[in-house]
Amino acid sequence: MPVGRLGARLREERTRAGLSLRGAARELGVSPSFVSQIENGKSQPSVATLYSLARLLNVSIDELFAVESETPDPAATPVRSLGSTPKQRKAVGVVGKLPARSDISSPAEAFPQESSHSRVAVTRPGERSRLEMDTGVVWERLATNTGPDFDFMEIIYPAHSSSTSDGRMLQHAGFEFGYLVEGELEITAGFDVFTLRAGDSMSLDSSLPHLLTNRGDEPARGIWLVAHQH
Repeated sequence: MPVGRLGARLREERTRAGLSLRGAARELGVSPSFVSQIENGKSQPSVATLYSLARLLNVSIDELFAVESETPDPAATPVRSLGSTPKQRKAVGVVGKLPARSDISSPAEAFPQESSHSRVAVTRPGERSRLEMDTGVVWERLATNTGPDFDFMEIIYPAHSSSTSDGRMLQHAGFEFGYLVEGELEITAGFDVFTLRAGDSMSLDSSLPHLLTNRGDEPARGIWLVAHQH
């Protein structure tokens, strides 16, 4: 999100909260001119300052970066059914429009809870839960006995795709660990941007606003471990 638009969102939320510019500055322990510069897009707040502002205004980081979504297309493409058994997951069923990634904070909300508690589990390609989202991004669950605290997945980002269709940054409690098998993937975390190439790995505190984007002409594919905090 451009700094100017973020500043406008902060000013809007401050006004909605009934806080004066001086009052907000006093609560944050900064000068009124500094808050004014942020709201007018003349200064970019640090991640720490942004979190302090969000707490003060009683909004989430996700809400600050949110943009109004378009009216859903009733003729949207059908999605593969996740199913609850291997036989069901092999079938392709129409269950409505492709889910929006921005409506799913983490894989824990996307995949059904598996009943397997075995100490060893082998999952064949045709038996895996697979979710394709409105952006074209695909998550495929690689293990079924990870319990509620972890998700072990293959992720696929088609050419010119992103985590969200509207560029909204995401956040959820936990950590992500990724290894890129092929392609290139741009990672935006807070105000930092870096590029993963095949063979690169990363770790990320998922509570930090983040966005994954494939700006290349080839798909990007990686192996991801997501550790959830409940």
